[in-house]
Amino acid sequence: MSFSCPSKLSSMLLLVSLLGYLIGSSEGGNFFQDFDITWGDQRAKILNGGQLLTLSLDTASGSGFQSKNEYLFGRIDMQIKLLPGNSAGTVTTYYLSSQGPTHDEIDFEFLENATGEPYVLHTNVFSQGKGDREQQFYLWFDPSKAFHTYSIVWNKQLIIFLVDNIPIRVFQNLESIGVAFPNKQAMRIYSSLWNADDWATRGGLVKTDWTQAPFIASYRNFKANACVWSPGSPCTSTSPNSVQDNAWQVQALDAPGRNRLRWVQQKCMIYNYCTDLKRFPQGLPPECK
Repeated sequence: MSFSCPSKLSSMLLLVSLLGYLIGSSEGGNFFQDFDITWGDQRAKILNGGQLLTLSLDTASGSGFQSKNEYLFGRIDMQIKLLPGNSAGTVTTYYLSSQGPTHDEIDFEFLENATGEPYVLHTNVFSQGKGDREQQFYLWFDPSKAFHTYSIVWNKQLIIFLVDNIPIRVFQNLESIGVAFPNKQAMRIYSSLWNADDWATRGGLVKTDWTQAPFIASYRNFKANACVWSPGSPCTSTSPNSVQDNAWQVQALDAPGRNRLRWVQQKCMIYNYCTDLKRFPQGLPPECK
């Protein structure tokens, strides 16, 4: 597989990824307890006593699931192994979202590719129904070979996207300059696997090879150190007795984290809305300045 990230960076990040994987690979929640399968008939399966969940896509349908709980701030971790082989044209999503026309959303989307080509990791943030904040990256590993941890830290100050505990993107709370920030609507966790060959790979030029179906994505070790929301009640922490587990409430990037973020964005980022002058002829969004 060819990568945008240079070998020096890849080696450094792979080492940090391994450390993050070892730290975060303890047994997570139970999918029977934490999630509902929402569509796809029998294409989505919970296996191994609730420790593994798989989504499947064939010519008839994809599949998806959502969390039973809604959350208002927290750290969400999920280990995912993506589709192997020639999976161009398919998309696997993993995201937080509220409902309604002014919904909030925090997105990971994995745009699969032909065998030997790097996956594209697409990220976005919606607040009050407004998105258009895309950043895209090449990953520095093959995400179909093994499980890797994809995390969202969401607190009152910022949102951090992490891959194997390596920060790839930060979205700050800049309400002080008029930028909406998702901090008032509780969100569920969603994931889906579906066919998007009308746009996903090279703008829809590469179509899904259905001889490779069924396509299967696998999930394990879900963790939510978060504030569980319920109507009319204050949020209840999922880890009320652990200072370490609740560190997400004030989490920010330290100096090593800022260095890793800078390297990833310089060497692995392939699209940033904040540099797309053609898209914003009247001027870049205020958070970009």
